[in-house]
Amino acid sequence: MYHSIIFGNKNTWDDWHIIPASRPVFNAPQLKKRVIDIPGGNGNLDLSTALTGYPVFQNREGSLEFIVENGYGEWYDRYSEIMAYLHGKYMRTYLEDEPDYFYEGRFTVNEWRSEKDWSRITVDYSVNPYKYYIHTVLEDWVWDTFNFQNGVITSDTFNDIQVTDTWLSYTFNSELYGTAPICPIFNVSALNGAGMDIRLVCPDINLDVTRRFPNGTSQSNDFVFYGDSITLYFKCVTDTGKVSIDFRKGKL
Repeated sequence: MYHSIIFGNKNTWDDWHIIPASRPVFNAPQLKKRVIDIPGGNGNLDLSTALTGYPVFQNREGSLEFIVENGYGEWYDRYSEIMAYLHGKYMRTYLEDEPDYFYEGRFTVNEWRSEKDWSRITVDYSVNPYKYYIHTVLEDWVWDTFNFQNGVITSDTFNDIQVTDTWLSYTFNSELYGTAPICPIFNVSALNGAGMDIRLVCPDINLDVTRRFPNGTSQSNDFVFYGDSITLYFKCVTDTGKVSIDFRKGKL
């Protein structure tokens, strides 16, 4: 197995005949630290999670080195082709070892180094700290690629939730929404166009917020799914309606 990487729609082996020098892994992201010294006191004050209630991270940064297989055309043609496609570009990237998730960020070609038996090319990256599932939760799962050992079918859970004019609650665990902080999209369809009241309770970050969402598609930055579980409450302003919740699961 070549442990190929897919940059956008280019496979490193199939399209360029280059092989990772070692199993490709994106480096862990660095924690964004905010620590204040306390003059005259013991220790310091750690404010790293003061604004969000959860840790936030820098981009994952590092390099991927590839061995360039001989016998597949002139080296300078492949070098130019890779440069034209990758250098300075922002795109999604998939590890062939983990095809269900993608990384997203900017890539640059660092160097081409010629050696006795083969050449090597190094690609630098700066990608988002979280990797994300290839499908959103409302997209239908695909039989051929579904993981029957640890896959979770979410389309029925978050699609067309029926709501009345009295409060209705649902509790979801992180298996359904992932471990990355998520701001979901609500698609509200309430009779008479009056909209819907939605309340989110997220114990892990002490979040309890209620907003009135109009008919149609809306997103609120203070509605964050995070932690072990969250509870959502729904109530139509008048009459009945339904709501669908869409997002993409992520994890480190």
